[in-house]
Parts: sequence; structure tokens; C-alpha cells
Amino acid sequence: MTLSPHLPGATVHRVPIYGVDLVVETLGQGPAVLLLHGFPHTRAIWRDVAPRLAAAGFRAIAPDLHGLGDSTPAVRGYQASAIATDLLRMLDVLGDSAAHVVGTDLGVTPAFALAASSPERVTSLTLSEGLIGLLPGAEAFLRQGPPWWFGLHQAPGGLAEDVLENSAERYIRFFLSAGSRRGVPEDLTRVIVEAYRAKTSLGNAFDHYRAMPATAEWIGSWAQDQRLTTPTLAIGGGVIGAATARQLEPITGCLDQHLLEDCGHITPIDQPGAFADLLIEHARAV
Repeated sequence: MTLSPHLPGATVHRVPIYGVDLVVETLGQGPAVLLLHGFPHTRAIWRDVAPRLAAAGFRAIAPDLHGLGDSTPAVRGYQASAIATDLLRMLDVLGDSAAHVVGTDLGVTPAFALAASSPERVTSLTLSEGLIGLLPGAEAFLRQGPPWWFGLHQAPGGLAEDVLENSAERYIRFFLSAGSRRGVPEDLTRVIVEAYRAKTSLGNAFDHYRAMPATAEWIGSWAQDQRLTTPTLAIGGGVIGAATARQLEPITGCLDQHLLEDCGHITPIDQPGAFADLLIEHARAV
């Protein structure tokens, strides 16, 4: 099947790795910038960020995470460390020995796992609007408990996808609307809705959530006696805000942080120019 790019001017690759086909778009020439999306997103959310990176002399690399968009499901589980291992192999296939790694929302933990487990491959790390397991620092955000959908998505036995099978479009549009202060453009919304319309696609997404306890345990164990050595940037939006930075402060000695103004949760959509500018500044400073 021929795949069309979602990023203007990009090249689409289908990369087979350990039984998984990861679909990834690349744009530009120069140091690699790996862009990891969240839920309910696909690689398409980087469509206004990637061209800015390319124009600044970087090579944007935007994959669909395992089981989402056009990528096939994980075969070794959805724990962040396993996802990170596959992403490293993807970089190998694409010919990149190292990359500036960026993660937003659900993409935060695999981005963190890349820097934690393979710091020699991560030139810089940027995390936006996502929590890093159960590390201290997010108490204010979690004062009333995790967001309600975490429990639904993590319910065993495929409950969430069974319940939502006939309401997928309404459910995805709810999250896109709630996550953006400016509104997700309708053409992008349609791309994302189609990516999650099937029950199997919802199940793959919820498998990422069902792996969160194992990921949190892995992160907690790692953080007991290790620290990030990678220059790290935290970009807060209008939902999680500074909580990501507060989680990072005790475990990294090189941290910069910014809160975007007039921005919702989907930072690359609400403030693509400011987001890209921060990435470029951070990457060039390394």
C-alpha cells in the first residue's frame, strides 16, 4: 500500500524492525530530531513543526508509534523501554547514529527511556505535556487522582475498546477539542479520526496505557541510583504545565524549562512556531 506524507514535502518510509513495521516520515537534512507523538495523535501532529526544523538545518523524523497510525502493533510489549529499543533500531536503519529526541503526551516516556537507557544516542531531550511515570513532582497535578480516562483505558479484557467501538469518532474528537485551546484544524482532525476509527486501533492505543504501570516501575527503579546526563528541555502547555519539569529537576543536572502562553495540551498544534523555536534553540545550544 502506498502511503502519503502528512508532513509537507516529507518522504514516507516503512521500516521493518523485530516483527514490527514502523511508518516514519523524514524531512530535511542535518542533525536528526526524533518526534514522538501522543494520544490520540499520529505523526501528522508534527506537520507545522517539522518544516520549521527542516528550514533551520535539521532532519525531522516523525514515526507513528507502535500500533498507531500506519505502524503495526508491538510484538514485545508496549513498555516504554521496549518501544525505545525499537526506535533505536529504526534510527539505525535510517542511518542516524544519534538524535535530538522530542516526546509529547504519550511519547514522553519512550523519549525519556531513550535518554535513560542510551544516552550516547540522544544528543538532547525535550519532553512536553506528559508525566514521567510516578516520579515525585507531579503531586499538584495528581491531587485528585489521575485523569479519569487512564482508568478506562487501562481496564483489563479490552473493556475500553469494546465500549467505544461504535463511538470512536466522537471520543477522538472530544480529546482533540479538549486538548487544543485554538482548535485542531478539521483536515487534521479527519486524518486522526480515521487512524483511530477501528476497534483494533483503539485497542493498540489502550495497550500503551495498559503498559504504564510496568513503565512507571521501570522508571522508578532506574531513578533510584541514576541521573539523566542528556541536556533536557521541558515545555509545558495548559494542562500538565510545569509538572514535567518538576519531575525532572531531581534527576537531571542540565534542565531548561518553558511554559507556552495561550496553549492547550497539544503543544505542537497550538503553538507550533514557539515549540519549534524552542527545539531549535535547545538543539543548537548543545
